[in-house]
Amino acid sequence: MNHDSYSPDLIRSILQSVKTIALVGASSNPVRPSYFVLKYLLDKGYEVFPVNPGLAGQELLGRTVYGSLKDIPKPIDMVDIFRNSEAAGPITEEALALDPLPKVIWMQLSVRNDEAAAKAEAAGLQVVMNRCPKMEYGKLSGEWAWVGGHSGIISSRKQALHESGKMQSLGLGPRKGY
Repeated sequence: MNHDSYSPDLIRSILQSVKTIALVGASSNPVRPSYFVLKYLLDKGYEVFPVNPGLAGQELLGRTVYGSLKDIPKPIDMVDIFRNSEAAGPITEEALALDPLPKVIWMQLSVRNDEAAAKAEAAGLQVVMNRCPKMEYGKLSGEWAWVGGHSGIISSRKQALHESGKMQSLGLGPRKGY
């Protein structure tokens, strides 16, 4: 796969298919990007499990923080890596040891580890690098334009409202069953 460019359809299919996300590198500091990405994904209806060994056992935005991926008591669909490129390798290895395997390894902005990506893809996982799911969701939903961003997507299709009636969504409808 070409990890320099991702089609909107690929990103949309990933964001529509995942329900549970492990956010590795979660921070309790509300000005850190990992904090507001955690909040945003929770607001969009994803079940997010913050992972940070230094905060393990504490609560963050009403969610228990876990020390490692293997400590999460539920299967994970996507591992969102908020660590540097070098750390993405061992985190991907940890994800590949899970049973069942996650569907997606997602590396945040400026995080790229081609070796880890190749291992994950060889195991059948999808990989996204150097992208933020919050930003990608916003681009696909039309929210990105609210803050002056250009999504690169031209469409006359009216965006669907989120279940709250206040925010746009990817047209997924309400997430239920959590």
